[in-house]
This record gives sequence, structure tokens and C-alpha cells, in this order.
Amino acid sequence: MDFALSEEQQAIFDMSRAFGAEHIAPFAREWERAGTIPKELWPKVAELGLGGIYVSEAHGGSGLSRLDATLVFEALAMACPAVGSFLSIHNMCAGMIDKFGSEDLKARYLPAMCTMEKVFSYCLTEPGSGSDAAALRTRATKTNEGYRLTGTKAFISGGGYSDAYVVMCRTGEDGPKGISALIVEDGAEGLTFGGLEDKMGWRAQPTAQVQFDDCLVPPDNLIGEEGKGFSYAMAGLDGGRLNIAASALGGAQAALDATLAYMGERKAFGRTIDQFQALQFRLAEMEVKLQSSRVFLRQAAWKLDNKSPDATKFCAMAKMYVTDAAFEVANNCLQLHGGYGYLADYGIEKIVRDLRVHQILEGTNEIMRLIVSRTMLAERD
Repeated sequence: MDFALSEEQQAIFDMSRAFGAEHIAPFAREWERAGTIPKELWPKVAELGLGGIYVSEAHGGSGLSRLDATLVFEALAMACPAVGSFLSIHNMCAGMIDKFGSEDLKARYLPAMCTMEKVFSYCLTEPGSGSDAAALRTRATKTNEGYRLTGTKAFISGGGYSDAYVVMCRTGEDGPKGISALIVEDGAEGLTFGGLEDKMGWRAQPTAQVQFDDCLVPPDNLIGEEGKGFSYAMAGLDGGRLNIAASALGGAQAALDATLAYMGERKAFGRTIDQFQALQFRLAEMEVKLQSSRVFLRQAAWKLDNKSPDATKFCAMAKMYVTDAAFEVANNCLQLHGGYGYLADYGIEKIVRDLRVHQILEGTNEIMRLIVSRTMLAERD
């Protein structure tokens, strides 16, 4: 088994990390205070081929693997987990259209998504259906004009900011088989937004409810087939879970790197604090957590790329393990900074706040435990 990255993969990581260090990290706190990411950033991201990571080259994408994508999002998160994770959401939408959309739909949307002239958000969660996503109530009724969409989506990254939204809605019976996926463009009749949410972390990402009041959607904006939307969403979630884990890993690595530097400078009782054995043990434990997380994450990505029958189980395990480990490492890094870790100037408290939500997104870690345990029981039987 070869654990080494290829030359191309190392180049992808290095390119993404260098971009983040130059174009994201110096402005991350400013964007957090403003509560938004300048749209001028996205065409620069797209120039690197990161606007359509999973999109085929025929439609302007990079056609990268899921393993390649984890390298991108780990590297970008070293600059700011909130910015890198927003890019992951856009790419999840693009990947869904590329994989399941009609040729007309691909031709209409994918080129502009790959150049990031159009930024997309993903609308699944509702005020009354988070973990129980199949219980969603947003309904699309087919008419002669297309679809009339009514309902509310909650916790939408890019709500009121993005150019279009991939919306999971009910076109048929209750349960997962009655759900379809529609593209709703900004400015559509009946589309409105709630106020911006005041969040603990990911504050650079504008987050709001997305509301549909008899919103008219053209019939050609259906992704794939009616009734298949939930299966499309679940297919995208495996990769989304890897990306969220990768972003958590990158943020935690940045925290550990900063802590190593700080401990070599900070003195107590006549010597730098990196000379105290008890604190050296803490460093070793954090390094083991991040390195084991990295190996586990890349194994899960490899399984997804190779369509392994246990890929979903491994993606759930990796998401759960890596996001828990990453938050613990970031929190310990804050502790090792002492009072300075609590100050915004040192950047650690932002990482802690940003990484907390990674244990909730793309399925809570409690749901990940359900997926893993139920798969184990099914394999036993």
C-alpha cells in the first residue's frame, strides 16, 4: 500500500496552500468582521481550476478525484476554514449537476460555475428537518409554466449571497422517493431571504434562511429525474463529509503550527515552554491525532474514488473521527497559548470557533455513529 502523494497531488496541495496564504489568510479576520467574502475572490480561485473540481473537462472542470479534493480543502482551510468550506459547497452543487443533470442543464450552468461567474449554494436543511432530511416539506407543484415552489430552507451558507441555489423539494409522496432537485436562480419570482444569522463561527460566510413563496422555476431546471433528488443528495454527501473533515484537519494543522512557534518564544520559569516535558507530551498527542486523521481521511477518499462497497461507512467514520480530533487539537492549542489564545490577534480562537460546526455539518457526528453502527449490523446479518 502506497501512502505517498503523487507529484501532481503534492503540486495541488502546494498550489492551494500558497493561494490561501496570499489571497485568504491576510484578510480572513477582516472578512469575518464584515460577515461576507468578496466576490472578487472567486474568479481567482477558478483560475486555479477549483471552481469545478469534480466537473468533467468537457464542461470546463478539472475532473479531479475525491482524494485530490481533500488536499485542496485541507490546504485552503489552513488559511481560513470558513472560506474553504464555502468553496466545497459550490463544488458539491457543480458535481451534482455534472453527474445527474441533462446535457442542456450542464451546458447552461457548468461553464459559469467552473469560472465562478456564478456561485451556487445548496438547500437541503429546513427549520423542522435537519438530521431527518427525508422529512423535508418544501413542495414543488408542477404547472404548465414549470414548478411552483413553496417552503423555507434554514442554515443556508450563501443565502442571499449566491447566484443560484440547488434546492431539494418534495414533488411527490412523503419520504425520500418523493424528493426532487431544482435549480433556482437569484432574482426568481417568489424567492426571498431571511436576515443574516449571527453565528459562533464561519462568520465570513453569510448564512440565512432561503424562502420560496409560490416561486416559479422553469421545468428545464430539474436536475435528473423527479423523485431521485434525495438519492442525488445522499450521493453528494459522502464527498461533502470528506471535504468538511479535510477543512477541519487543515484548520487544526494551522493551529498546531502556530502553537509550535509560540511555545518556542513564550518563556515561563526561566525557559521556553516547549522545554517542559508535560507540554511536549501534549504536542506529541496532537501530532498523532492529526497524522492518524490524515491517513484515515485519505483512505476513505480512496475508497470513494474506487467505488468500494464500504465507502459510505468509511466516509462517515472519517468525518466523525477527523472533525472530533481536529476540534480537540484546536481547543488544546488555545489552552497552550494561555490567555493569549483567547485573544483574536493570535488567530487560535477563530479556528476553535470555526471548527466547532464541522462536528454538526453534513450530518451530525451522532448521525455518523448511526450510519457506522447500522452498517456493521447489516454486515453481520
